[in-house]
Amino acid sequence: MPAPTALIRPNNELVEAVPSPVANDDDVLVDASTVEASLDTPTQAPDDTEMHIDEEGIPRFAPDKTLAPCKKSESRKVPIPPHRMTPLKGSWAKIYPPLVEHLKLQVRMNLKDRAVELRSSRHTVDVSALQKGADFIRAFSLGFDVDDAIALLRLDDLYIETFEVKDVKTLNGDHLSRAIGRIAGKDGKTKFAIENTTRTRVVLADSKIHILGGFQNIRIAREAVVSLILGAPPGKVYGNLRTIAARQKERF
Repeated sequence: MPAPTALIRPNNELVEAVPSPVANDDDVLVDASTVEASLDTPTQAPDDTEMHIDEEGIPRFAPDKTLAPCKKSESRKVPIPPHRMTPLKGSWAKIYPPLVEHLKLQVRMNLKDRAVELRSSRHTVDVSALQKGADFIRAFSLGFDVDDAIALLRLDDLYIETFEVKDVKTLNGDHLSRAIGRIAGKDGKTKFAIENTTRTRVVLADSKIHILGGFQNIRIAREAVVSLILGAPPGKVYGNLRTIAARQKERF
């Protein structure tokens, strides 16, 4: 047992202090309930940071828990043609709500650069939200209506295909004008017939043709447009479209 020590009180009196028996390492008592509780409590194993080899001989590493998951903010800039800036301003009230409320993106219209800027934030959940938003803005810039372009946000199997008349056949002057006229038809009836039969949307922008729809539907619509460019009479194209429509009804 250690020797007693002397303590000095504030009034300069010496008082002999007797050490507590618990202070001695040999006299420390342990309660039995404490021992039982410690035996029942499993010991926590250290973090498994070693490399393990599976049955195929491939090394497997445990995930690093020291790094916190972080989401990098990405941005896209979609240019808008000059002739689509006025429709963009007029339809802006219908364009930004799906991007902000549905895709949880940050969007703004840059009038100086004539572009729409999109950026993901910490609220963005879908990984492909930024790409869907860019495709939506691009579809509107090509000439599609807002209601038709919104389908790109709701469905995953929709695409846009663009080609020119000269990719099919080299036409100039009046020959090019007549080819475009055959595609559109009187009051747009031929174009509407192609859209309704193939369940697509077709935009005629000068000598460029943009088609929005599913993969198979785009193929059928493209074949009809190519036939009209090559000089097929509209009556023959109508007949082919009727046959396709009848087959689709039988299929569904």
